[in-house]
Amino acid sequence: MIQSMNFPLSKDCVRPFGSWAALEDALKGLGLDGVEGIADPDYYDDTFPASLLTGYHMTFYPDWVDFWRGDRAALIRKFGSVETAEGFYRCSSPEEFLGLFRTDFALAKRLGARYLVFHVSDVSIEEGYTYRWEHTDREVTDAALELINAILDGAEPDFDFLVENQWWPGFTFTDPRETEYLLSRIRYPQVGVMLDTGHLMNTNQRIRTQEEGVEYILSMLERHGELARTVKGLHFHQSLSGAYCRKTVGRLPEDFPRDYYEAFAVSYGHILQIDRHNPWTSPSCARILDAVRPLYLTHELSAKPRMSQLAAVKRQLRAIREGRGEY
Repeated sequence: MIQSMNFPLSKDCVRPFGSWAALEDALKGLGLDGVEGIADPDYYDDTFPASLLTGYHMTFYPDWVDFWRGDRAALIRKFGSVETAEGFYRCSSPEEFLGLFRTDFALAKRLGARYLVFHVSDVSIEEGYTYRWEHTDREVTDAALELINAILDGAEPDFDFLVENQWWPGFTFTDPRETEYLLSRIRYPQVGVMLDTGHLMNTNQRIRTQEEGVEYILSMLERHGELARTVKGLHFHQSLSGAYCRKTVGRLPEDFPRDYYEAFAVSYGHILQIDRHNPWTSPSCARILDAVRPLYLTHELSAKPRMSQLAAVKRQLRAIREGRGEY
């Protein structure tokens, strides 16, 4: 099992550790093999050592299907103008949008990523509050398949391509039929699932404890039967946000900003309250690892300052050891 920590490949993010070499030493001290990287082209640090990379999380836009489909009316309604939308996507056409992903894919290949992760979801700022969806799971999946197959066209099968579940419209890992539909239509031989445990917990607002979260995740794996074998990796964290969602979801806040970028900034804090990326502290979390036996385990934890991210990983590792009787 290859273990890593999520990490942006930027100078700003590595600065608290001193250097990439210092970060590598810290990760090795925890028994990790490296980082699952993600890169913003405007901030990518070309001094990043490829030897530190285990896998690569491809770039993603939370709300992208309408841009991909060329739905100008939807873009104007959401962004205020087509120009604002083009500024957000850093391009002006679906063809250029595909080009961004192909450039990102090329970087992952150049760095020698063992696996790639791709979000299959779509959610607007407003939907993130109201939970009244504009697109069905199948509509998002079909759009994602177009994009994925265009990115992978002609790719050599020397890495695993893993789709990640969300709780937004798209791929949620709650319906085996939809999981099979997605995986069977990706035109690449080495496909699988990067199961995000916190995201899966976010699909059930009745979960109150980590132990209940573990039971729910195990029930979804059992529901998938043989398809559960397609889970090759885990984004490992827990998210107990049901109480927050029941209190806030269903409406936009009063005096919500009309400017798109102001609204985006405000909504970011809201999303972090839903998707908490907290470390597992209950030893019961080891049951998930024992059920999946993943090839890749990414400790995808949120912590600030960055140095405390290592403390969060250490706490989660302790819970896993306790669950397996390893002290």
